[in-house]
Amino acid sequence: MQNTQDYQSEFLSYLENFSKNREPKNLYQPINYILKLGGKRLRPVLTLMSADIFNCDYKKALDAALSIEIFHNFSLVHDDIMDAAPLRRGQLTVHEKWDVNTGILSGDAMLIMAYQLFENYDPQVFQALAKLFSKTALEVCEGQQYDVDFETRDNVTIPEYLKMIEYKTAVLVGAAMQMGAIIAKASEQDQVGIYEFGRLLGIAFQLQDDYLDAFGNPETFGKQVGGDIIENKKTFLYLKALQFLDGSKKNQLEQLFTVNLEDNFEKIETVKQFFIESGSAEATQQEIENYTKKSFLVLETLNISDDKKLLLKSFGTNLMTRKV
Repeated sequence: MQNTQDYQSEFLSYLENFSKNREPKNLYQPINYILKLGGKRLRPVLTLMSADIFNCDYKKALDAALSIEIFHNFSLVHDDIMDAAPLRRGQLTVHEKWDVNTGILSGDAMLIMAYQLFENYDPQVFQALAKLFSKTALEVCEGQQYDVDFETRDNVTIPEYLKMIEYKTAVLVGAAMQMGAIIAKASEQDQVGIYEFGRLLGIAFQLQDDYLDAFGNPETFGKQVGGDIIENKKTFLYLKALQFLDGSKKNQLEQLFTVNLEDNFEKIETVKQFFIESGSAEATQQEIENYTKKSFLVLETLNISDDKKLLLKSFGTNLMTRKV
């Protein structure tokens, strides 16, 4: 087994070779820009790690890992347009650096490129990867639509929110891991198990992302801190706060999530104080830990060594306590 840094290094080298200058440049430059913008590279690392865990040369999974990363970044380009987000990983978003039309078209091209990479596998593996990818990609779109719908609803429930982040984020983490298992020709039971591990870890990951959006350090988080509050998104933090608050404070929080201001500093600070005072911030951290522990329980069903289970647990623990 390799360590996380080895997988990242191998993937980045592969990505560098893939990101060549192509024509027309106004289509491909934005693609190269977003792909090289950094990020945690969580999903491709998990694909490579999963292949390795099931006794396959992890380098055979590089095309699938690249496909997952391209698709993830495609979704970010389009999400940023929908959210009118100014920053991504501390840099200008594609539609800000170029324009909205460029972001749409380059994003479309990225989706096609993600599918193309499966052509490098034998027919049986290609079919399994494409089937999983299509299912997952559609779920990601469904999750994004739920996210958009929630912005104009005032009766979003916590189970609905958890379903939304499962589709928008967690299923792609699960798919990244299952793709590695597919390439390694692992048993169907192990493929399902490693998917479930990734799915649960993905929910914990998104809850942590929501928490950092409010309480993260802007210098390390890489996105606009308080962005969810500015956009009036009904995150787990917000829904839990409503659950814990009553009377005037609950009404005040609800009112704050109906307004759009030019200067949002005071709004962000007030909302964060509600999250802390209500116990929502602490409850969110507890939920992150709960989902991480659930993912660890799934590991006991996998036909892999204890050392490999420990490696996956260590990876999950690091995600749960990350600051970026």
